[in-house]
Amino acid sequence: MQPIIRALAAAAAAGLLVAAGPLPPTDPALLVAPRPGFVPGYLPASLYPDSLALLPPPPAAGSAAEAADEAGYRDTRKWLNTPRGQLATADAELRFPQAAGTFACAIGVPISAEATPHLNMLLRRTLADAGLATYKAKDHYVRPRPFMRANDPTCTPSQEAALRKDGSYPSGHAALGWAWALVLTEAAPERADAVLRRGRAFGQSRVVCGVHWPTDVAAGQMIGAAVVARLHSNADFLAQLGAARDEIAAARAAGAQPATDCAAEAQAMADQQG
Repeated sequence: MQPIIRALAAAAAAGLLVAAGPLPPTDPALLVAPRPGFVPGYLPASLYPDSLALLPPPPAAGSAAEAADEAGYRDTRKWLNTPRGQLATADAELRFPQAAGTFACAIGVPISAEATPHLNMLLRRTLADAGLATYKAKDHYVRPRPFMRANDPTCTPSQEAALRKDGSYPSGHAALGWAWALVLTEAAPERADAVLRRGRAFGQSRVVCGVHWPTDVAAGQMIGAAVVARLHSNADFLAQLGAARDEIAAARAAGAQPATDCAAEAQAMADQQG
């Protein structure tokens, strides 16, 4: 995640959003991309929650909290080479259009730039805001990740070199996944329980993948929630949220269904919780 987040940070600090009429744009070409495939968030960097001030330090070496983190991580090793591990691998993908479908089953309609353009862009831009907001604490603590300590395999071997250079605490993936969940409970309130379960599983996927400790995930989710609170003072976010809500309602009325195997996704999540 580190190369993506670093590139997005420069764009967020510079405020590289191009104006585009009464509603925020849905075309990435109307936003100055920090790198191909990604877009800047809604917030300038000066308005990110202060993750270093908001979060306690990660568990100290030799503490009971660290032992609990170790035990929580070890308990997930059995899921790596199972359908739950496959879901965790899919959850590691933050590029669009691949990432667009993460919450499709949870809200019950397909998500894409073509079918739900405002919803799609809402997810793309909140990804940047929530992920970037973790970095003040990440860069301060530079906590080693589980696979580094245990020399274990991960679900994303191609990302391991970058992850070794990127602090584990708090989890940027968990922050953006929980931000997505909270935003989607507003866009589709009738699906709130399913959306929040999916958001929880998205964070747990980082532990299943071997790249975060449980406390990294909990801390990331706190920052994700803080970002969503801050976003409610942003006019573009509120406008796009309203448009996304209308798109979901229209898709539901039209009988649109996700292309994802939702039964398999639900079973994978249930296996871990059971």
